[in-house]
Amino acid sequence: MGKKINFIALVGFVLLSVLGLGNEAQSPDWSSVDLASSGDIAWMIVASAFVLLMTPGLAFFYGGMVDRKNVISTMLQSFVALGVISVVWVIVGFSLCFGDSIGGIIGNPLTFLNFRNVGLQAHPDIGGGLPFLLFALFQLKFAIITPALFTGSMAGRIRFRSYILFMVLFTLFIYAPLAHMTWHPDGLLLNLGVLDFAGGTVVHMSAGLAALAGAVHLGPRKTKRLTHANIPFVILGTGLLWFGWFGFNAGSALGANTDAVQALANTHFASAAGMITWMFYERFQGRKMNALGACIGAIVGLVAITPAAGFVSIQESLFIGTFAALVSNWAIAAQGRSALDDTLDVFPSHGVGGMVGMLLTGVFAADVGLTSGQTETFLWHVAALVGVSIFCFFGSLVLLKLVDRALSMRVTDKQEAIGLDASQHGEQVS
Repeated sequence: MGKKINFIALVGFVLLSVLGLGNEAQSPDWSSVDLASSGDIAWMIVASAFVLLMTPGLAFFYGGMVDRKNVISTMLQSFVALGVISVVWVIVGFSLCFGDSIGGIIGNPLTFLNFRNVGLQAHPDIGGGLPFLLFALFQLKFAIITPALFTGSMAGRIRFRSYILFMVLFTLFIYAPLAHMTWHPDGLLLNLGVLDFAGGTVVHMSAGLAALAGAVHLGPRKTKRLTHANIPFVILGTGLLWFGWFGFNAGSALGANTDAVQALANTHFASAAGMITWMFYERFQGRKMNALGACIGAIVGLVAITPAAGFVSIQESLFIGTFAALVSNWAIAAQGRSALDDTLDVFPSHGVGGMVGMLLTGVFAADVGLTSGQTETFLWHVAALVGVSIFCFFGSLVLLKLVDRALSMRVTDKQEAIGLDASQHGEQVS
């Protein structure tokens, strides 16, 4: 049964890849739209490369935290998204995110099917004057890292082929509508006044809630004890993520401008505050200041500042990083006392961190936040948080159940015991 499904999936990819060919003659004439400056284009090429580096960085970050017998599997689950999501993005993913709006919920899959009409001209309404292809490539990097993020919650017990299918379905049915609603000019959330500068809602909340759904659906590992394979890997991964996050947040200004500068500075200082807060809070609790905690704190700070990066001051970014680190630390402790087995604490780090960032964006956003005497934006953020949480958690849970019926998601007890490196890939760390 599994081989038949794999063959059908391969044939489906081949058939879908030829759709849309030969339609270049129908391309709209956008030649009158002014392109961004060469400086803006150069920065966005660099920013796209920065964001791409985050996924290998995440592979090291997660790979260093799992048991030695699952290092390769965990790293590959992140790394393979570079290939799988790139193909999905060209065929239909980008169109679902940024195609002609259908009710403000989802893009028309035919608008940019197979990257039709995605060329070197600027789109009149999307992309800030960048060559539309460059905008599509920049957005692709966000779509790649989002499913890679939720793998940490299911590490050590998920079949690789089942994960790939779930990753594709998640991108099409969870990520795409959320990105459309948040970032498309006609998107529902955008037009309600919900602010998400670089993906706190679209990327981190969605990944965190999918991680929670995955942990619930798969159930706990046979042994929840975790021996971290390689802490230097975690430090390396954190450094790559921190570096790449400058492209993630500052690149979301879509140009070499003052918004990019503000976002870059806020990104750095929120991460620094998250790191320091985590370490000193651990010491306050009577525990040692350790490298793992410093890295997790830095990542939580990066997560929390993402939706607010271009909307707040440096002082406010320090508060966001500090507060998010405390809340996520409490959430990890609470989760540890529960029966839930989120292997690498993805939900309390990314999900909760994204929620904190989303709410504090409504508090601090310049001119429209609570600190500016306005309440509407904050109230819409509260409502959006509830709606997005329900959509992402239960939507992911439905997709997990569908994949489980088709392929069976969890490895056998024997495969789990020997490790996914050997059982899923026939490889092992020497």
